[in-house]
Amino acid sequence: MELEHKFCRFDSDEMSVEGLVIEGYASLFGQTDQGKDVVQKGAYGKSLVDLEKAGRSVKMLWQHDPAQPIGVWDDLREDDRGLYVKGRLLDGVEKGREAAALIEAGAIEGLSIGYRTKRATKTPDGKRVLTELELWEVSLVTFPMLPSARVAAKSEDLDGDLLREMAAAFDGARQQMAQG
Repeated sequence: MELEHKFCRFDSDEMSVEGLVIEGYASLFGQTDQGKDVVQKGAYGKSLVDLEKAGRSVKMLWQHDPAQPIGVWDDLREDDRGLYVKGRLLDGVEKGREAAALIEAGAIEGLSIGYRTKRATKTPDGKRVLTELELWEVSLVTFPMLPSARVAAKSEDLDGDLLREMAAAFDGARQQMAQG
């Protein structure tokens, strides 16, 4: 089975960055993403239990690149809303510092999960309902797949003018890519 990815964008009340600590929802239950997938409540339960029993952790990656870990997830759990995550970007890792700056500037807007589908069903309208997933990693990403949410960030360490300039540059690049 191939590793799949599912993306999620966040509203300001769903994800926050304070210093280098981030928290929010990496997956929301019952919402159809752009790939016509819907994650069902409980889909991560077995995987989270199995990871804990094995003494393993879900990795925090940059853009799903296994060569670029940027932090650690200290808390992953399912609740009524989705897969909640809380972790720390590592300031001793260059990409971790970059990720914090990009989130603060609004250039990075979401999280994405890397997983294997263990069980799923198809609905008559073509949606895939994911009922059991094997969670491997949660990445910070540029282009999330679930458009119903956005990211917000706070940090006193970063220069606001520089961040606004960086955000404008990324927005311009994103617009050029969309036109091109």
